[in-house]
Amino acid sequence: MKKKRFKFRIIIRNLILGLAALFLVWIAFHQVMVAYEQKKYPALGELVEVDGKNMHVYTKGEGPNTIILLSGLGTTAPVLDFEPLINEMSKSNKVVVVEPFGYGWSDLTDEDRKVENLVEELRTALIKSKIEGPYILMPHSISGIYSLYYASKYPEEIKAIIGIDPTLPNALEYFDESVPTMPKYMSYIAPTGIARLTLYLSSEDFLPLADEGIYSEKNLKMTKILSAQRGYNKNIVNEANEINNNIGKTRNLSFPPDMPVMIFTTNEKEENEEGKSNITFYQSEIGNSPLHKLVPLEGHHYLHWTQYQQMSEYVNEFTEAFGND
Repeated sequence: MKKKRFKFRIIIRNLILGLAALFLVWIAFHQVMVAYEQKKYPALGELVEVDGKNMHVYTKGEGPNTIILLSGLGTTAPVLDFEPLINEMSKSNKVVVVEPFGYGWSDLTDEDRKVENLVEELRTALIKSKIEGPYILMPHSISGIYSLYYASKYPEEIKAIIGIDPTLPNALEYFDESVPTMPKYMSYIAPTGIARLTLYLSSEDFLPLADEGIYSEKNLKMTKILSAQRGYNKNIVNEANEINNNIGKTRNLSFPPDMPVMIFTTNEKEENEEGKSNITFYQSEIGNSPLHKLVPLEGHHYLHWTQYQQMSEYVNEFTEAFGND
């Protein structure tokens, strides 16, 4: 009996050692692939030094307005994610995407993802890229909080804000919701190659929900590659866990009354038991100012995946209304 038990333990031990060895081989393979991919697919824009690290700044188009697109939490490669919207808006505007640390082709950083750090890094990248303001900030999702902070602290640098279903500080209280967090162990998903393995098993989960042809094959391939390299890295996990603090720092801020604000949101008219919806929330935030506009559109939270043409038209009409000077 003891002999059988001893053999069973040896089998279990060898199995564990074998799995550990396979995992180490996989990590090594992942690191080799990262080095190869980074050489084969260099940054599409310019890399500028911010706090001793490289930050990726992509620019396209010319025009009287300089629109800064800001991505939502966990959007692995903002330049690629915004591509259809960039292509449309850049026909008559200068469009800029600054990828925060931990996103796209930007480096990782050891700095906490506090709203003040995020905004100062953004400003530094724009200055070093010689991109002059005043800017139109166009935040998606969580970047709504960062844009509100930016506009409140440096109002002379911001011409207008155009949000894409943006997160605003009062949303949690309005809907009586709590802030989701990410366990720190998720920051190991990218460096260990787990994100790459997940991508091999279910690549569609990492791609935009858009009709075929809207995103090029090259774009989708690079999106997969960067998702494998960057999925849920330490900066994204830290950013998620700073949301509550960042909301606390911006809760008492509001859009400057003389600043044009337009918000795109999903055309979801279904209200909760208290008669509240995204539309009623944004209406309460922007008020009745003639400089403020709410535009409901059919689609997903990532409205720019499918409504990029209509959004570009609204942007042009809106900027013409308050002047392009």
